[in-house]
Amino acid sequence: MEIFDITRPLSAETLVYPGDLKPSFTQRDGGKYLISDLHMSSHTGTHIDAPVHYLKSGDTIDAIPLINLIGRCRVVDVSGAGSTITAEHLDGKTDNTTRLLLKTSFSGHNKFIETYPSLSFDAACLITGKGICCVGIDSPSIESYHCDGTVHRELLGKGCIIIELLDLSAVTEGDYDMIALPLRLEGLDGSPARVVLIKP
Repeated sequence: MEIFDITRPLSAETLVYPGDLKPSFTQRDGGKYLISDLHMSSHTGTHIDAPVHYLKSGDTIDAIPLINLIGRCRVVDVSGAGSTITAEHLDGKTDNTTRLLLKTSFSGHNKFIETYPSLSFDAACLITGKGICCVGIDSPSIESYHCDGTVHRELLGKGCIIIELLDLSAVTEGDYDMIALPLRLEGLDGSPARVVLIKP
């Protein structure tokens, strides 16, 4: 059994989406122990979007079904797609899977660029049409920088939970078992997450 940690490290240097809070960490010495204070956005680093994030209704991060985030998944390498992943890039690669992770040309990158790879609306519709319950990507967002929220609303509105800013640089295309767990932050729109893949 091989385990791949596909979570980006959280630090003060973590890539953040423009306008989001830059994370900060302060550690205090309590004499007998160390304790740290964390200050960050709910969408910092590798994170999970809850439906309420874009729909402003529906499940919050503590209420999303864990079955969406645990189980068999498929990694599809779309690194040749450029900045827009279309339905054509996914055609024939999403059959017989309910969880999908997209490895793009952004894998291994740590600096924000406006042209990061993202899904087109037709690709989002293909994913929801297949009944996929979770889609993840290694770029800062599933949707383009100059977006109107349509892709997020299509996915989240059809029960497809979104994972963003994964690290798939050490993972090859294929089928894995996935465990993706957000913090149980009551009533919130998203959460940093630890995401791992297991190759039996």
